[in-house]
Amino acid sequence: MDLDDLSTCALFLDLDGTLIDIAATPDGVRIPEGLSALLSRLMRDLGGAVAILTGRPIEDVDRLLAPMVPVAAGVHGAELRPLPHGEIVCKAVPIDDEIVQAVRRLASEHSGTIVETKRASVALHYRQVPALVSQLEAALRRILAEAPDHLILAHGRQVLEIVPRHVSKGAALETIMELPAFAGRRPVMIGDDIPDLSALEAAGRLGGRGLKVAGEQFSRTEADFSGPAEVRAWLMSLAEKLAA
Repeated sequence: MDLDDLSTCALFLDLDGTLIDIAATPDGVRIPEGLSALLSRLMRDLGGAVAILTGRPIEDVDRLLAPMVPVAAGVHGAELRPLPHGEIVCKAVPIDDEIVQAVRRLASEHSGTIVETKRASVALHYRQVPALVSQLEAALRRILAEAPDHLILAHGRQVLEIVPRHVSKGAALETIMELPAFAGRRPVMIGDDIPDLSALEAAGRLGGRGLKVAGEQFSRTEADFSGPAEVRAWLMSLAEKLAA
């Protein structure tokens, strides 16, 4: 990647599969040594224009990246924190408990699946039983047929998630770009999965770039990075250039 003029950019970074390696379970991820310090350094040298856009709740971001507490959008944009250490704003109503319980019952019938509950969504991970994806998707669509129409089924890396229709990482990126630390900069979004597509596209529309990480969604030939390790190395190169 060419590092020219990136001193005027704003960085938007996905977490799982982009900054950190995918794990068998959401709680099984390992945080590379020095990642928080690197991101804090970039945030300082870019005037605060670094944001995390993730499907995880923002409280997970804070736990995984401590002591850094960044600008962030969580649950695919259903949560937003516009200032470091600031208040988390909910952009969607809590998901109905009946839907959560229906997904839990579905998981109990299929060993190897994992339910992840969030304030505004519920996810069903099937990484350990990938052959069940069609069956699980059909069952989740039946649950959605009885649910409020503001909810949709979203796909991710070995996960199916019931999410609010009106939120997206792309919309979150556009909102964050209006904040003082980001305004006037060129957004550079890095992501690896289907939920990142709207943000990758939004970055391009706003005069920046969307960069893809190879994995289960993007092939190595179409991606800009081979994996999270290469993303981190690129970010380190950017930090060194900014400090020069």
